[in-house]
Amino acid sequence: MTTPPPRHHPSERAIAIRYQQRSAEVKALQRQCYALATLRLRAAVEANGTGKGLAVVSDIDETILDNTAVMAHAMALGEHLDGFETWKLWEREGTPHLLPGASDFFHLADSLGVTIFYVSDRFEENKLATIATLSRLGLPQVHADQVLLFGPPKAERRAAVERNHRVILHLGDTLHDFHGCFAGVTLDEQHKLAEDHADRFGEDWIVFPNAAHGTWMEAELRPWNLPGATKSR
Repeated sequence: MTTPPPRHHPSERAIAIRYQQRSAEVKALQRQCYALATLRLRAAVEANGTGKGLAVVSDIDETILDNTAVMAHAMALGEHLDGFETWKLWEREGTPHLLPGASDFFHLADSLGVTIFYVSDRFEENKLATIATLSRLGLPQVHADQVLLFGPPKAERRAAVERNHRVILHLGDTLHDFHGCFAGVTLDEQHKLAEDHADRFGEDWIVFPNAAHGTWMEAELRPWNLPGATKSR
């Protein structure tokens, strides 16, 4: 039986979480994503003549909501967030805030008659809490049948939306928010698939920056091997 490699300590995420939470650059990138999404939204509705029958599918965490406070909390305790108990508590009692640009974008989609689906791997057992959080932050169309949480794979949930709507935009911060082919594959395969789908990015797929969490977190770095250098002890 192969022993899995040891996990990196949560403290190694400090720079990533600091960048995600405190940098002006991330906020600028988030605004840029929503500005591009707005252009694509308006163009799609104009081309269709109406928003009727069209849908936007969006992830929630680090796409609409900023959860970096709980990431910093878990790191300070030496916890990995995928232990779930801290994350579940955050889903129920946490106070995330909206990413810049999110409110304007979703209210525009609503005003244009486009249906919004919030597709997330938040826990179904906390669905009422998630709905309450989205509602408290003033987001539109926060209805139980439009908030699709963890259960069937995201690809199946998206397919269910596509049975009755034409999805004009997908928003997310990790590649499996966009297509099922990215789920459960290696990083090398993800890179290859991203190249295969390059024409979708910035068109109907809008990827938000998330330096603090992803399937790449345990990847080994590839340092420069300076010729003639000796390894430090």
